[in-house]
Amino acid sequence: MSGTEDQGRASGSGDGTRAVRAGLPEPVAYEPTLPGPVFAAHYHLPGEPTGPYTYGRDENPTWTHLERAIGELEAPGEDDVETLVFASGMAATSSVIFSQLRAGDAVVLPSDGYQALPLVRAQLEAYGIEVRTAPTGGDAQLGVLDGAKLLWIETPSNPGLDVCDIRRLVEAAHARGARVAVDNTLATPLGQRPLELGADFSVASGTKQLTGHGDVLLGYVSGRDAEAMAAVRRWRKIVGAIPGPMEAWLAHRSLATLQLRVERQNATALALAEALRDRPEELGVRYPGLPGDPSHKIAAQQMRRYGCVVSFTLPTRARAERFLEALRLVDDATSFGGVRSTAERRGRWGGDAVPEGFIRMSVGAEDPEDLVADVLRALDESGR
Repeated sequence: MSGTEDQGRASGSGDGTRAVRAGLPEPVAYEPTLPGPVFAAHYHLPGEPTGPYTYGRDENPTWTHLERAIGELEAPGEDDVETLVFASGMAATSSVIFSQLRAGDAVVLPSDGYQALPLVRAQLEAYGIEVRTAPTGGDAQLGVLDGAKLLWIETPSNPGLDVCDIRRLVEAAHARGARVAVDNTLATPLGQRPLELGADFSVASGTKQLTGHGDVLLGYVSGRDAEAMAAVRRWRKIVGAIPGPMEAWLAHRSLATLQLRVERQNATALALAEALRDRPEELGVRYPGLPGDPSHKIAAQQMRRYGCVVSFTLPTRARAERFLEALRLVDDATSFGGVRSTAERRGRWGGDAVPEGFIRMSVGAEDPEDLVADVLRALDESGR
């Protein structure tokens, strides 16, 4: 955990207890349980700078509370894990990739990962770094791992929801001298703990289900290797990819309901996946928690919960657009993980290798019966 202040600890071991109590400071009489955001570009700094807070680009008390909270969720009870927060998920992603690689190094990325990774690839290659790619499914990245310095895993993958065996890939990478970063955005720490599975970094966009209200851009990196995390921290300072104190405070406030949101959203996602699977038309439904899904066997071995995203494919672009227009309880929007359900025809962005009718749906916190009924009705209407 970052910072030097005394820190409060959740006394219980359950996810709900931990989420509600994580990162809170020790109680002080007549002070709020979660201190408000600290808006400070600089601090009183007489003499030599020996305190924890010197300048607003380096540290902020509001970040400290949030970083501790996320660290307690990613690695409960492990004091050697450090967490750093960033202005966005891509800021966190970039901090790991660019702080760990130099010209002449090789990195392995997923070929079916987040849409912005091709932009990262182009920049890496411009810096003289070799980029290799392979799909997430079937642990295919193993085949291009020799000589790499960093392996980047995204599991479940976005938007295809394929899963790879984190333990197996980590063991192979470490045997070859490579560090491993896992994008844990879709799973959240309540669904999967990459550090427990051996990864060097757990990286995520806090914009999604971690904060869950669609009103905060945030990212974070957790890791236990002090040298590697020092490089990540240095990169954050160099590029200034820091969150605002208000965003950090909102994120910490939102963590208190994480377990409640995740339980509802994941249960409804499974119910929706089952309903779509049972439709007479073949939709190619994907959800790691669905028995029979190609990812389910491996996911069940390493995930505690399976996420809130369900994908399926309609036969044409026109049918997909009619379906989205017919929805009443689901917003046509990008991103995922929010309390309000969203869906989109993912091919409209042009960066994912998916069919024109591919739908990525993020299940929110609506009543399951209402949401499932709305989706099935929209499918019926769009098919006429």
